[in-house]
Parts: sequence; structure tokens; C-alpha cells
Amino acid sequence: MTLVAFGQLLATGLAGALGALSRYVLGHFIAERVTTAFPLGTLVINLTGAFAIGLVFGLTTEHVLNAALQSVLATGFLGGYTTFSTMSWEGVELLRGGSSWLGLLYLVGSLVSGLAAAACGLAIGRWL
Repeated sequence: MTLVAFGQLLATGLAGALGALSRYVLGHFIAERVTTAFPLGTLVINLTGAFAIGLVFGLTTEHVLNAALQSVLATGFLGGYTTFSTMSWEGVELLRGGSSWLGLLYLVGSLVSGLAAAACGLAIGRWL
């Protein structure tokens, strides 16, 4: 492994740790202020992350960001920040807890709105 490749690996790992810490802090911030069975914190995190990853890829497409920075931001920070597994688990818990419509709304709504957020971020990134 070259020194440059090791630096990229280290930067991506550190960015992932910062993304995970950001997710933790924002999730707790929202949970302390909004008391509901609906997993609003995870939804906000995943939608902002989907938008941001679209933005990063749009900016990379337009050569505002280089591929190395795209990797650190998208794979590292945003990979650590967003959480498909938690969304899936919370949706299953809503379904198992008897909130079938809310669980389905959450799961389908998360996927559809996440795709829309990523598309908006991509469009804005390419426009900038």
C-alpha cells in the first residue's frame, strides 16, 4: 500500500468516525426534543445524508470536488452518518409493535423521500 493510499484510507476512516458521532449527537438532540414512537431522528439523519451524498456526487461530476475528497465525504463521513440498518430495524419494530401503517409509511416514505433528497442534492450540486 502506498503512502497516498494509506492516507486516503486513514482520512476515510476518520471521516466515518466523525459521521457516526454526528449521527449519534443529532439523533439524541432530536430524541430529547421530540417524544414520539415515530423515529424522526433517523429519518432526518437519513434524508439529510441522502441529500448531502447527492450534492457531493453532483459537485464531483462538475469537477468542484476531486475523487479522493468524494470518497472521504461520501464513503467516510456520510457512510458513518446515515444508517439504513437502524431505519430497517425501527420500521420492523413499528410493524411488530402493532403500528403496521406507521411502519409501512416510515419504511416506504424513507426510501422514496431518500431517493428524492439524493436527486435534489445531485441536481443542486451539478447546478452549482
